[in-house]
Amino acid sequence: MNTRSPSRLRRISVVVAGLVVAAIALSGCLYSMIPAQSTSAGPTASPDTSGIAEDLKPFYGQKLNWSACGSGMDCTTVKTPLDWEDPGKGSLDLAVVRHRATGAAKGSLLTNPGGPGASGLDLIKSSLDYAVSPTLIKNYDVIGFDPRGVGSSTAVKCLDASQMDDYLYGIRPGARGGDEWTAAQKTANKGFADACAQNSDGILPYITTVNSARDMDLLRGVLGDKKLNYLGYSYGTFLGATYAQLYPERVGHLVLDGALDPAVSSLDVSTTQAVGFESALRAYMADCLKDKKCPFQGAVDEAMKDLSALLAGVDRSPQKNADGRMLGADTLMTSIVAALYSQDSWPYLTQSLTAVLKGDPSVAFQLADFYNNRENGKYTDNSTEAFRAYNCMDYPLEDDAAAKAASDAKIKAEAPTIAPYWDGPDPCEQWPYPPTGKRGEITAAGSGPILVVGTTNDPATPYAWAESLAKQLEGGILITRVGEGHTGYNKGNSCVDDAVDAYFVDSTVPDKAGIRCE
Repeated sequence: MNTRSPSRLRRISVVVAGLVVAAIALSGCLYSMIPAQSTSAGPTASPDTSGIAEDLKPFYGQKLNWSACGSGMDCTTVKTPLDWEDPGKGSLDLAVVRHRATGAAKGSLLTNPGGPGASGLDLIKSSLDYAVSPTLIKNYDVIGFDPRGVGSSTAVKCLDASQMDDYLYGIRPGARGGDEWTAAQKTANKGFADACAQNSDGILPYITTVNSARDMDLLRGVLGDKKLNYLGYSYGTFLGATYAQLYPERVGHLVLDGALDPAVSSLDVSTTQAVGFESALRAYMADCLKDKKCPFQGAVDEAMKDLSALLAGVDRSPQKNADGRMLGADTLMTSIVAALYSQDSWPYLTQSLTAVLKGDPSVAFQLADFYNNRENGKYTDNSTEAFRAYNCMDYPLEDDAAAKAASDAKIKAEAPTIAPYWDGPDPCEQWPYPPTGKRGEITAAGSGPILVVGTTNDPATPYAWAESLAKQLEGGILITRVGEGHTGYNKGNSCVDDAVDAYFVDSTVPDKAGIRCE
């Protein structure tokens, strides 16, 4: 696994749940584009340019040309400055989709599914009712967009499909952690970084969360909203919190679900996520052992040791898939992580591990492919490239040997199953541009109430991060979902859903002490 393991796209649980149990077949429907309709795109509000600097008014004042692109969907492209510090340097395109409110619209609701690198446009076009509740669909024009560097916007480009296969699934020579293995991984990281620099037309230095947050204010302005209403998942919480820090006076209603702690370093992120996924893996194993179909036996500790042995065995002797790819321990771990994002996906993890124990890697590859957005030998998006671009610019490089040693010790002690496959050379050491981001607390002083949703055993964005962000934000209020999986809103917990919907629709704000939803 990467030392900066991703907070991946929230829809992974939906995608994995689309596996057909009998055939374990892929369902492509979630990825297909909705056919264009002949319906009118409807009226467009006048842009809001109040308080905008003169050199930015050409961007904020642009008129949007909406065109119908699906049932109830309109699409457009927005021009944004390449460099917000020098708006005359050029522009990037932002791809935007709008689902108009089915009732009287209270304004626009921007959304972000996470990543960084996930397509907000695809999420809204393909899975609107998974992204937001029926209540919000009725009351808001729901906006999905691909951030700069992502998907259908001006995008980061790196490797072709075969090169990406080698980068993500290839077996590195030598013993894991040894000199040969480490050198091979560094060479692969450099090749990836060099390809990104060569193929991305000079945009890499500007693919940052700060710039993306400024893009969101531009979207607010061109959509005609005085204040931003926003629902962000996973990495989208950091994007939303960054917006609130930059523009506290323009914050309308913000909900940040599956929170990242903006103050933690990349090393802390890696450490906390390793422990979080180990915790989720133990919860899965305890559940698995209740079923006679579970491929493991005994108590949880014994079963986890058997899983460790399986990972080590695949590491020594990779299994060949029908398409020629080899299942090593890294890909098997990716498949495990993919299924841990949602408790609904646990049965598919059981199928995968059962098959691998019999020498069949096919289900594990399907889970890993879902995680990497790979279908039929092709990659459906550039989420891996964009993820790397954002993180390498947002996080300062780690150079504290003592902190690294402490992290390694903590992961080995608290995440022993995951530990051997979690570390490796930092790919951002090879990135062609130095990071510009800084880590620190975000207070967003003067913003008003902001809801932060945290799930108690969320493996990707552990609950402690939600607690921390809610405390940092001057107006932060914590909503706790007690349970498993990544993120908490619109996942069947009426306590969470009702609180979020009431906040967006009626401006009902929970008590500062927050809400705990069992």
